[in-house]
Amino acid sequence: VRDALIGLRAAAKGLGVELEEPFLQLAFLCLPVIPHLKITDMGMVDVDRFEVIP
Repeated sequence: VRDALIGLRAAAKGLGVELEEPFLQLAFLCLPVIPHLKITDMGMVDVDRFEVIP
């Protein structure tokens, strides 16, 4: 799994992804424990305030 993940990270970086752990970020998309935060192509967004979190 580790070796495959290294290849996936390299492929994502080749597509322009700048996140160090791009696939870990995906885990936050469906977490019901943080319904007020979502990940978009612009980064983490506070959906209550409609603001991108720096």
